[in-house]
Amino acid sequence: MRLPPNRLAGALALVLITAMTPLLTGTPATATPPPTTCGDDPAARLSTVPAPEAFLGFPLGAGQQRVVTNDEIQGYLSAVDQASDRVTSGTMGTSVLGRPLPYAVVTSSRQAKKSTLAEIAADIRGLRDPRSLKAVNARRIAADKPAIVWIAGNVHGGETSGADAALKTLYELASGLSCAVRQRTDNLVTVIVPTQNPDGRDALRRQNEYGFDLNRDWFARTQPETDSKLELLRTFPPQVFIDAHEMGGKQYFFPPNADPIHHEIADEPVDWINRIGEANKAGFGYNGACTETVTDECYFNYDTYDLFYMGYGDTVPATGFGAAGMTYEKGSASTVQDRVQQQFNTQWATLGWAAANKREVLTSYYKIWSDALAEGRAGTLEPNEVVQPTNEVQFPVPDLKIKSYFLMPDRQLADVRKLVERLRRMDVEVYRVTKPLKVPTAHLFGGRTGTNVTVPAGAYWIPMEQPQKHWIQATLGEDPYVPFPYFYDVSSWSNPLLMGITTIYTGDAVKPRAERVKRLEGGRDEAARGSYSYRADSASAAQLTFRLLGQGVPVLGDDDLVRVPATAVTPAVDKLARSLGVTLTASRRAATGTAITLPDVGLFRGTGISTTSGSYGEARYVLGNQWGLTLSPVTTADINDNTAAFTGRTVLLVPDGSNATGGLTAAGQANLRNWIAQGHTYVGLRNEGTRLARAAGLTSTTEKPKPADYLVIGSHLRVDVHDDSPVAAGRPAEDFQFNNGDPVLTPSTTGANVVTYPADDTFWYNGYTVHADVLKGTSVVVDEPTGAGRAVLFAFNPLFRGYNENGLQLVANALLYPGAAPEARLVAPSVDPARARAADQPDPPNLGGEWRPGRIQVAVADLARTQQVVSRYTGTATAAVVGDSAYLTVPNPDGLPIDEHPYLKDLISDLRAASIPLRSVVG
Repeated sequence: MRLPPNRLAGALALVLITAMTPLLTGTPATATPPPTTCGDDPAARLSTVPAPEAFLGFPLGAGQQRVVTNDEIQGYLSAVDQASDRVTSGTMGTSVLGRPLPYAVVTSSRQAKKSTLAEIAADIRGLRDPRSLKAVNARRIAADKPAIVWIAGNVHGGETSGADAALKTLYELASGLSCAVRQRTDNLVTVIVPTQNPDGRDALRRQNEYGFDLNRDWFARTQPETDSKLELLRTFPPQVFIDAHEMGGKQYFFPPNADPIHHEIADEPVDWINRIGEANKAGFGYNGACTETVTDECYFNYDTYDLFYMGYGDTVPATGFGAAGMTYEKGSASTVQDRVQQQFNTQWATLGWAAANKREVLTSYYKIWSDALAEGRAGTLEPNEVVQPTNEVQFPVPDLKIKSYFLMPDRQLADVRKLVERLRRMDVEVYRVTKPLKVPTAHLFGGRTGTNVTVPAGAYWIPMEQPQKHWIQATLGEDPYVPFPYFYDVSSWSNPLLMGITTIYTGDAVKPRAERVKRLEGGRDEAARGSYSYRADSASAAQLTFRLLGQGVPVLGDDDLVRVPATAVTPAVDKLARSLGVTLTASRRAATGTAITLPDVGLFRGTGISTTSGSYGEARYVLGNQWGLTLSPVTTADINDNTAAFTGRTVLLVPDGSNATGGLTAAGQANLRNWIAQGHTYVGLRNEGTRLARAAGLTSTTEKPKPADYLVIGSHLRVDVHDDSPVAAGRPAEDFQFNNGDPVLTPSTTGANVVTYPADDTFWYNGYTVHADVLKGTSVVVDEPTGAGRAVLFAFNPLFRGYNENGLQLVANALLYPGAAPEARLVAPSVDPARARAADQPDPPNLGGEWRPGRIQVAVADLARTQQVVSRYTGTATAAVVGDSAYLTVPNPDGLPIDEHPYLKDLISDLRAASIPLRSVVG
């Protein structure tokens, strides 16, 4: 068991002294010119650098009635840059709405020149590749160069205090004349990103403009805010990374983290994280934030925040960059002044620890990558460990060796290339195989093995013997191997499974003939006079089809091929295809096939849901931003009244939600059936999309009840794909899909069950599940005809976070469904008896809307004590006993994550404080 070391490393006394600087109400700056030596006066500052309160017109955190605006943040960074020779500012990109994402880099004046910063950054990047940097040179860098620390705030738009505190931290570093400041600027390069989500900040909304939680987007980098940030991280790779948040309540959280911790996070960052936690504790006590009379303003550790999912602002810096990636959370119920003060306290204490230990940190940083190379060479995976003293590893990493991954080119080549590019942009080395080779022992994704498997030319090889071994395993691995059943988010994000591409891994020492991939491949293979074609078997190819249709290009379909006239493939089209990884194959023949038409999509808003909420926002991003479709909002009233806003559409997409009928009246349901019968398509997603269809008599599927202890925590499962519907076009007969506690649908008796879970021994899943066998033989995607049209129903959310490519292709197929000749029907068709019976069956309650309710597992013997604690918070929790375990379900009607739930986090803390052993927690 790895426990947080109780070391102060000889520097804690210094941290205790330097952790305290003037309070945020501000101290007048001195007019003294910068001395050649530092002093002990924390109030001594350069008068030329504007204080935040002087620039803004109000003091940070001193009861201001509004938050600092994005323009004020950018303006202040620029003003400090102009006034201080320690600071360089810039813009790393723009948000969805085009707002700049400003940052500042602050260090000592002798290190702050752009050329010197570039040299420092290059040296730190050099530490990440021991193959080209000798140990003696690494020791020189560790001795002579500063470490890099990042302070990033406001990834959730309404959590403002981290950004405000970052302005204070910038001011102290840019203007301070004390030895505490000197130590931090000499030994560190500090990158400050006050707000990672300017659109959300302006709206005081957690998500960005597309409704994406940017603290779940890191590995996929679907959003521009995430993508540009990661590019700057590659330039200035951190050894310490602070991600400043707010949460419910009044307390403050900083690591040590809750279990689980992903097994591929190296030991060194976890050690630094825990030691920084000790420095933060010292800073809190010294600054008076925790006293015997103000216990609700104190901090806590371990509970709530894990270091597991590869989409967080702590796990990705830790795994992909070897940093001490840390989530800091301050309770939003505290006053603004306390929130900003305590965020500043932890930022300042963390900088103090990093500065005092920078040589050790940089020396160990080199070792992280040396060890990764050795592990990759041997094919060994990091073992599972836990950090909370009361926990034990329950699910250890299996004893297997992985020396290579191969992404096969047999299908979905454009999506394979997209994954290759995603890996390359995290500094992973990928090679294209140029000559077939046989792999003696291969593991095929989906839990199978094979012998003497042929890897063809054109496959992509990712050897594990490279510095980014940890990141490769963390994102490509077939299973994340959770050590302890606590879940703050999903339990699977395997990129090959998300894309549904054929992947194998092996522990054999293979050396294929291969060449390094240096750019995204695709585009025209040669000049053509007749036409170009491409395979329609990937989400990227679907995106190209929609974009071409939007540009007015004639697009023809034939089997799994799409053809366009050669004259339509301009340099711009060629560039677009290349950017998507789609190869355009030249032909002398003219384009032939059935014309594909651009769908006119109505996006159901029900009774007026937010355009940035849940899968509605995801639809705006995928269908609108990526595919270029014009999405027309359709409300409940539009369908009930049969207005042109509804009837003028060819497709209606109903996102996930919590309203089982969508508010439709009997007349509205008849209008919907009649509209479909005239040759239109209904696409329904997850809870609301399938339940509304059932209530309207569009399907004979029903929801199968789940056992009391049923859990599917964001896992992947094998599915069977049936080719009796165009919705299955381009998908393999055996595929994978993502399930996040989705409804369990019985097979349809009136339509095509396009995708189903296997009923036999081919059933397979990864991640963390309990009673997943309930899913055997049930439906995942259903194609239900009504007249000349159809309803395509998804039991899961294929738009989830915009990174589920195999699900996205199914949605594209549904939108491009070849239309039948419309039937001239003026009245709604009668409802099939099987569908009428399905509509009469009540649906299970939808606890948690888009997300899941809190679920706490304890021993039956502890049930009474647990209920006693739970009763302090709610009288609506339900209990179920299964075997020797009791499961308490805490309602979450607004679908809030655990840190925003009004009491779930505190409830879990109280249960642990009562010494009640928790067998599992799902929040």
